[in-house]
Amino acid sequence: MQQLDKLLEAIQTSSKYRHIDIDLIRAIGTSELEKRRTLKEAIKATKNKLHQVGGAYQEEGVRYDVWLAALQQAAQTGDQEQLKVACKDIMHHHASTRERLSFLEEFYNTIFGQLGPVSSIMDIACGLNPLSIPWMPLTGQTSYFAYDIYQDMMDFLSAAWPYPDIQGHAETRDVLQYPPTQEVDVALLLKAIPCLEQLDKAATRNLLESISAKNLVVSFPAKSLGGRNKGMVTYYESHFVESLVGENTAIERYIFPTELVFIVKR
Repeated sequence: MQQLDKLLEAIQTSSKYRHIDIDLIRAIGTSELEKRRTLKEAIKATKNKLHQVGGAYQEEGVRYDVWLAALQQAAQTGDQEQLKVACKDIMHHHASTRERLSFLEEFYNTIFGQLGPVSSIMDIACGLNPLSIPWMPLTGQTSYFAYDIYQDMMDFLSAAWPYPDIQGHAETRDVLQYPPTQEVDVALLLKAIPCLEQLDKAATRNLLESISAKNLVVSFPAKSLGGRNKGMVTYYESHFVESLVGENTAIERYIFPTELVFIVKR
């Protein structure tokens, strides 16, 4: 236990990883301490794993206070276009949402056009994706549950929520150890599975079995963060379809410039 405490302290005093969910750090750290010869090696391996699952997508020096002020100012105008501009500016600072900015409207119109009425959404490993809500064709009151491993990001989303018709809930959570339990119309897992499988190779099957959603929207990167196409679409498609073998589902497939998307209807 003493070694684990030292590892947790080392990670939490690092500016890059201090805001990550403690349950996730503890789980990774415990595993690495069992595999590594020294505490120093375990700390390094834990940081590497945290980089793979989250840090690689984060920019250094994020200014949540500045972003919050910009969003609040845009929301106060009541002008939807100004709100969209502010949301896009902020989403540009996260690799996952930045890749989607050029086709946001097509992306969500295509997806929600296949789902029918939606009154509840779960966004797993959400990053800054809740700022995409202005592009989602939602009607009426909607509940939106957002989960990610970064406490400061979830605090920002909770404080910034600029959508009066959307009941928002943003929470820090290790979804592999503690899957969300509420029933929803749609669960979004946008480019999340490759990150989650860095932690658990069985993550896809286990998480999909745990989620209570009528529809799943699961996507994978079509290119690496560096922009290379390394046969990723073919690999992810076969891998995901294989993970659904034996389930009573209907699957629809869509390809966008940087993203492969599956809509799974249960």
